[in-house]
Amino acid sequence: MTTLFTFAINNFSVIKMSTVRAEIITIGDEILIGQIVDTNSAWMGKQLSDIGIQVHQITSVSDSREHILTALKEASQRASVVLITGGLGPTKDDVTKVTLGEYFNAPMVFNEDVFLDVERLFKMRGREVSAVNRKQAEIVSNCTPLRNEVGTAPGMWFDENNVIYVSMPGVPHEMKHLMSKHVLSRLKARYKTPFILHRSILTQGIGESVLSELIEEFENNLPKHIKLAYLPGAGMVRLRLSATGVNEAGIRAEMDQLVSDLDHRVADFRFGFDEETIQEVLGKLLTDKKLTISTAESCTGGYIAHQLTSVPGSSSWYMGSTVTYSYQSKTEILGISETLMLEHGAVSEEVVTAMVENVKRIMKTDCAVATSGIAGPGGGTPDKPVGTVWIGIALPGKVFAKKVLLGDNRLRTIQVASETALNMLRKAIIASDL
Repeated sequence: MTTLFTFAINNFSVIKMSTVRAEIITIGDEILIGQIVDTNSAWMGKQLSDIGIQVHQITSVSDSREHILTALKEASQRASVVLITGGLGPTKDDVTKVTLGEYFNAPMVFNEDVFLDVERLFKMRGREVSAVNRKQAEIVSNCTPLRNEVGTAPGMWFDENNVIYVSMPGVPHEMKHLMSKHVLSRLKARYKTPFILHRSILTQGIGESVLSELIEEFENNLPKHIKLAYLPGAGMVRLRLSATGVNEAGIRAEMDQLVSDLDHRVADFRFGFDEETIQEVLGKLLTDKKLTISTAESCTGGYIAHQLTSVPGSSSWYMGSTVTYSYQSKTEILGISETLMLEHGAVSEEVVTAMVENVKRIMKTDCAVATSGIAGPGGGTPDKPVGTVWIGIALPGKVFAKKVLLGDNRLRTIQVASETALNMLRKAIIASDL
């Protein structure tokens, strides 16, 4: 569905633009039974939004001819663009391609160019194309094939009754390849859409409700064409500003000013912008300061190490980790006194301080982070309930620890403790002016 509307922003001329509605259909029993998480739709939604196409519905259906046909028919009545992922493999349970042929009343045909792509991919892997995989070169006759250089199933582009349908594999890296190389450029050429800009400020250590009170005046004074969204996650809240209009330069300038104003109001809690992660921001800070870091983890079980090593180039500033989960490992690996643990407990300021001091010394790093807590669901006591976590931070010439209470959800406690620990180190480095 495409509707017309007008813009008049910052004294720019009024121009008629079209709102293009899109729907996403994901196909696969594995999604419906929770065997995999549908990350494709979230990624596609962002890409479409970036080019001014609005996703109005996402539907997941089973590998069933009837369900697919019904979803296609209903989506075509609501949207101008229908994106479909999944069910394009060579096995019998992959029914999407045949069902699309039925939907468009078009036969399957063998496409030589598609087969050459399949053959090339198999040769790269040192294999011959089997009869089953040869079927990947069969496509619906009325489609425009989209070359898939990273997989065997081609994309298929259909233009039927003023609706664009695009069928793509459900494998995320194949779908992303087709979207990035073929689909988005074709959609941009097909539709004249408004310019949409999203900017985000990333905060940590403050809840959504407190944030809303802090920036209430700012939010109340936003112009009508700019919206503010609160997007909470584990240990953080993303503040996303979204602007829509026809003058890209004017919108970017206006957004820069608003981001600056909002950042000033939440500066004490802001750790980054847009798509940055706390580990990327910390890594850049460590690189700029020429500092190294090590970690000693108990309740977080290596999650902090995972976050840090996910950053490309982290080997230049991250030296290593110890995951000392038991009393014995804390003693034998980190040299923590048994007497200290028996007197104060492993989840204590005294023990986490010893952990962070010792790992910093053992790893010979400038900085260190340590965690010790009760992730649950068991193990809590009246004075140390489930979700109690002590975080230790060591800098050159300075060591301190902080207790946080994170609730009784085990995974969330691990994630929030890790995010909090990395942000504590970031803020400590900045405050110490190293």
